[in-house]
Formats: sequence, C-alpha cells, structure tokens
Amino acid sequence: MIEISALWLMFVLGLRHGLDPDHVAVIDNIVFRTVQPRPRLALWVGTLFALGHSLSVAVVAIGVSLAADAFALPAWSGPLVDAAVIGLLLIVGSLNLHALLVRADYTPVGWRSGLVPRRLRNSTHPLAVVAIGAIFGLVFDTATQAAAWGAAATAKGGTSAALAIIAAFTIGMMLADTLDSQIVGRLLRATDRPTATVRRYRRAVGWLVVALSFGTAGYALAELSGLDVALSDGAFTAIGIGSAAAIVLLLVASRWRAHAGTSV
Repeated sequence: MIEISALWLMFVLGLRHGLDPDHVAVIDNIVFRTVQPRPRLALWVGTLFALGHSLSVAVVAIGVSLAADAFALPAWSGPLVDAAVIGLLLIVGSLNLHALLVRADYTPVGWRSGLVPRRLRNSTHPLAVVAIGAIFGLVFDTATQAAAWGAAATAKGGTSAALAIIAAFTIGMMLADTLDSQIVGRLLRATDRPTATVRRYRRAVGWLVVALSFGTAGYALAELSGLDVALSDGAFTAIGIGSAAAIVLLLVASRWRAHAGTSV
C-alpha cells in the first residue's frame, strides 16, 4: 500500500513540474497567439497541454508496472534516476535565479522547447496542444522519472499504486498549467498594458519555480544521502496546500490588477 505522504509528494512534484520553465514558455506563447482569434481556447491551453503530458507519463509508468514481472530494473537505476532529477532541478533553479537577478525582462529558462517541431509548436489547434504536451512527456528526464515511479509503485502496491501516483502527479501539474493559461489569457484580455502585466506575473512564477526547484532538490538530495529527513503526512499536506494556494493567489492578484487597470 502506497503511503499518503508519497501521494502528497507526487502532487507537489506535479505542481513544480507544471511550473517548469519549458511548460510556462510554451503555454504562454500559445496563449499569446490564440487569445484574439480563439479567446475561449486560450484560457484552457494549459489544461490541454497537461492532458497530453499526463497521457505520456501514464503510458510509461503503467507500461513499466505491467512489465515488472518480466524484468527487474538493476539496483543502481533508482539512485541514478534520483541523481539525474536532482541535477536537473538544480540546473533549472540556478538558470532561472540568474535570469531573475540580471534581466528586467525575465522569461522562463528551460531546454525542452526546441525538441518540438516548429510547425506543431506554432499551431493553435487543440489537438496540436495535446500533442505538444505528449512530446514533452516523452523527453528523457520525464519519461525516466515515470518509469522509476512505475517500478517503485509496483513494488509497493502493484498497478493500482502506479495509477495512484500518476493521478496525484497529474492533478498537481494540471492545476499549475491550467491556472497559468487562465492567468495569462485573462491578463491579455482585460488590461491596457498586457505586456507589462504578464512580465510581472512571469517574474512571480519565476521565483516560485526557483523555490520549488531548490526545495525539492534539497529534500531529495538529503534522502539520497541517507539523512533522516522524512516529513510527516501533515508536513506534506501543508506544502502541497501552500504551493497550490500560491498559484491561486497569483490568479487572484492578476485579476485584481487587471480590474484595477481597466477601472483607471
């Protein structure tokens, strides 16, 4: 049986992954292109992207779970995947911290966007957005994490446990990505100075990305080092609710700013 704390951790990882700079950059760019010709779609770009991403992650994790009886991952694969994930989190956190400190016009710093074909990246069709999310889910680091999660969950509770951790991860990621497109879409439609307003929002998200990246990496590194840093279910609950609340507060603040801007 998988622990509740593990599900909360997956939810927090989903939130952080949903705020991945590559996610934010791709979603925001699609919203910019669709907000005028397809305003309703623009608000749900993040949901469609997260849906495609989640499908890829689920296929990999469940596939590994179902095949667990046929083969066993070597003992060194788990620590190797953990080390790779920690390294990527530290790189993403450091790059975005540097960009926040030295650039006034901050844009999220990532590395996956270049893997998507330009024609697909420039499309505004709903299925294209889902496809872009699916491609992101098959990139090495995400697919490797999904495989490791599937194997670990199977050892603790079979395929049902794998489904549970993927569901927790998906909920967190979909919440973050949906709110991102909702915020950017509403800001672009409701304010006379959309560029400046979106820039302020991006910086706020950037600081949240840095905090979650370094925080998650630090916790994982401590666990990998054998330190007794296990958090209680209540602690993970507080972290999950706090992270989700921070994203919701960004939405509330953005709507207030937009309303204030149109009232002047």
